[in-house]
Amino acid sequence: MFWGIGVGPGPAGYIPLAALDALRQADLVFAPRARGAETSVALQCLAGIEITAQRLREIEFNMDPDRTVLREHYAALAETIAVELRAGRSVAYLTIGDTLTYSTYGYILAALRELLPALRERTFPGITSYTAAAAAMGWPLGEGKERTLILPCPEDAAALRRDIESHDIVVLMKIGARLPWVLDLLREMGIAGHCAFARRIGLPEEMLAADAGSLNATEAMGYLATLLIRKTPREKRHI
Repeated sequence: MFWGIGVGPGPAGYIPLAALDALRQADLVFAPRARGAETSVALQCLAGIEITAQRLREIEFNMDPDRTVLREHYAALAETIAVELRAGRSVAYLTIGDTLTYSTYGYILAALRELLPALRERTFPGITSYTAAAAAMGWPLGEGKERTLILPCPEDAAALRRDIESHDIVVLMKIGARLPWVLDLLREMGIAGHCAFARRIGLPEEMLAADAGSLNATEAMGYLATLLIRKTPREKRHI
């Protein structure tokens, strides 16, 4: 059996009970670790849940921008997992956040299905970075008829401006080194004060800012960052 399990992002305990049960049943647990990182963030999100060294397979994950290199990486990883499944061992694969929302897990699952047409599998939903960020700051992601757009950060400010102007709320993911010009755009549009920022929720170096206008881009840049952008101030809906 192959299980896909979303963990975190952040505080221990952000895992569905059904997924936790599968995790405990698995003979092997594959935990991705970013190249150059000392520890797997996915395992940090499981703090307090014991996984013995005999069951754990920590794998270095390649985030090379070259798509050919990535395809080879996913194929090789799927083959490694398939070897264990063919040998009769059940495998759980961890991913950060929701399993199928901008997640590399989807690539692994597709490759496995091709290798093993009769694959027995179950994918559990997880908690997305933006819902975790919204909950951490009490920041509604949509009220009434508001239109919400979820997207990876565009490559230029003009494209992002169009996205913001055509929606009430924009959830911005995969920001990386683009953060300085993104913050400059929000300030230029006069909306930074009612936009929120979160990075590494519930983990070391956590950063939460309910007012994105106060952010120092150099200090805030990093992995696992999400911006919640609101085009206009939140409407008061209570008397």
